[in-house]
Amino acid sequence: MSIDFRTQSLQDFVAKTFQSHAGIKLFQGPFLRQSDRKPTSQSDIICFVCLSLFVLCGVGFAQQKPKLTIDDFFESVSFDAVRVSPDGNSVVIASEAPDWDKEIFRKDLWLYRNGGAAENPIRLTQSERDKQPEWSPDGQWIAFLSERKKTAGKAESDDDESDGDNKDKAQLYVISASGGEAYAVTSGKEEVHAFAWASDSRSIYYATRQAWSKQQTEEHKKEWKDVARYRGDERGDVILRIDVHEALARNATSKAATDAEKESGATPGAITIAGSPLRVSEMSVARDGKRLAFLSSSISERQEKIGEFDLYLVTLGAGSGEVAPVRLTRNEAVEVDLNWAPDNRHILFRINLGSLEKKYEDAQPRLYWIDAEGGTVERWFASFPGEVVHYAVLPDGAVLCACRLGTETQLYTQAAPKAAFVKREGWAGTYEGLGTSRNSSRIAFVYSATERPSEVYVADGFEKAASAQAITSFNRVFTERDLPKAKPYQWTSPDGTRVEGMLMYPPGKFEAKNLPVFVLIHGGPQDADGNHFEADWYQWDRLAATDGWLVFEPNYRGSTGYGDKFALAIVPEMVSGPGRDILAGVDALVRDGIADPNQLAIGGYSYGGYMTNWLITQTTRFKAAVTGAGAVENVANWGNDDTTMDDAYFLGGLPWQVPNRYQSEAAIYQIDKVRTPTHMVAGENDIRVAVLEDYLLDRALHELGIPSELLTFPGEGHDLIKNPWHGKIKVREELQWLRKYGRGEGHGSGGQ
Repeated sequence: MSIDFRTQSLQDFVAKTFQSHAGIKLFQGPFLRQSDRKPTSQSDIICFVCLSLFVLCGVGFAQQKPKLTIDDFFESVSFDAVRVSPDGNSVVIASEAPDWDKEIFRKDLWLYRNGGAAENPIRLTQSERDKQPEWSPDGQWIAFLSERKKTAGKAESDDDESDGDNKDKAQLYVISASGGEAYAVTSGKEEVHAFAWASDSRSIYYATRQAWSKQQTEEHKKEWKDVARYRGDERGDVILRIDVHEALARNATSKAATDAEKESGATPGAITIAGSPLRVSEMSVARDGKRLAFLSSSISERQEKIGEFDLYLVTLGAGSGEVAPVRLTRNEAVEVDLNWAPDNRHILFRINLGSLEKKYEDAQPRLYWIDAEGGTVERWFASFPGEVVHYAVLPDGAVLCACRLGTETQLYTQAAPKAAFVKREGWAGTYEGLGTSRNSSRIAFVYSATERPSEVYVADGFEKAASAQAITSFNRVFTERDLPKAKPYQWTSPDGTRVEGMLMYPPGKFEAKNLPVFVLIHGGPQDADGNHFEADWYQWDRLAATDGWLVFEPNYRGSTGYGDKFALAIVPEMVSGPGRDILAGVDALVRDGIADPNQLAIGGYSYGGYMTNWLITQTTRFKAAVTGAGAVENVANWGNDDTTMDDAYFLGGLPWQVPNRYQSEAAIYQIDKVRTPTHMVAGENDIRVAVLEDYLLDRALHELGIPSELLTFPGEGHDLIKNPWHGKIKVREELQWLRKYGRGEGHGSGGQ
């Protein structure tokens, strides 16, 4: 409210102040005492003005949102899957949230019904271990994977050897779309890797590792004791079909497995359809039910040989025996996100690593389809300059894409590969987790922006995405906190390349100058920071900003959303090229008066850790560094990494082909230049960036006398997904490190 003191009396000012700010209508006319309606004294007026100003201040204070705390931050809920029912009237949601008492991330399924009860969505499952939901084609059932202990045809009290075998191994379950109890469909000794509904909704196809019989298991144990044969014990998958109704009937009667079924280690009633010497990572059945497509991956789960990742086809109903899969693709790419088109002829998939058209290269992720009959491959959104992050098939066969361009990820559609793509109206920010319906125009998606936390939305068609309705409020706490504001920032790298990133300001200091700056580098490198919301151990920019830092998030070359040329420019200068981009961005911030050059800090995880480790060898300007799961050398990292293909690609060859580059792009050979106090974290079981890299960095810094600290998290791999306390402690200690060394404030008390 603005007040013009030249035309307004003191009495009117007080009256309007109370009415507009306090919501109380105290005055009906001239400012008079209610007792005698006589004019008040000047002292009364002054006292009342003071009272009104006090109330004004109190109201303003009450309306101010509290700051985000570390406890608030780590209550964030993420959404792993959003699936719309075939009729469009319901949505099943897979969520993940911390359970601090049990020290796990609980995975739950939720069901939203259009026009449902006030409590909507409802919790569909209770085991806290449920994921990957899929609707049956008739919309009556929802299948999902779960690591709960109970198995098909067994009571939990059954004292059977296979109960122990099934502990924490994903098995296939179904639950009615009306809710109720979930029933186990599979009970084999091996976990289920992938599954897909049959077109008639009566059966489900699923893939597991080839099971050993009881005799084979005993013979192996007798010969090898506790010795693990690194590759010798690996074996491929089988694809089976199981009748859901028969499995439910077995469940209802608690019918025990026969001796032969126990001996085989397989699920009772399951029929083998096909086998593969490789692991089956994804499956999809054509809508006419005649063919099944699957994607293969390495049986070791390491991306070592590009030829292990391809698309295969299985003809269904051809006979009673096993069918030999037909290999549809032979390329130097990793295919993901498999879906049949409604025409029952084309199979859609994305490429997220490698190239379909040429020799291996990591351009931006792309979308293709292949003709299952003729083998012809066509690219969707071929002229789109950015990244195809996610896609979903619409009822008429068109494709809805969440496509990244710069710092925005927006909705686009394309009717066919050769048709023009169309940007759809929507909110600024990031769309992801797209869900579409087979028989309805309704869509669902996860949406977020820098000041809007992630929630699930539904809309009556992609044309109405801008008026979508939120169907969850799981992250409401963030709307009740004073969140930092952010904006894009651009600068020029030394070679003239234009680079972009994000600036996230401390609350109340948007676009302020001379701020302490924390450079937070994203991993990947196939990723980008932008107008989205994330709150976890990996993306903790909001906590750092709330702690007083201007957080600078650079989208260095190698990032997606800026064209294939920009993404490919990381080769062969794996860290030095992106490093020049980042340092040029810091220089620009100082030059523009935005950054305080005496209060600079740096950090990142995974590839962001690579970059942090490299950059502290290139400059001493950073007062503090926090790094996680980042390599400091390239030969052992290539040998231990589970994604060796892209390592060799980024460096321009294998270790024995370009040994000089493996050395020149490694921080360890310049580590004597480091003067920056450095905090390190690592998962003890990490094979993406082996924990030995962190021990090597720690050993070198200790030798040099540089202040350092290393935290290792038991049971964790590359991603800290086992115990939520690990991520919270990680960020807590990193914030303290930045305060102590980045701003010289001392170690602090362990929280915000």
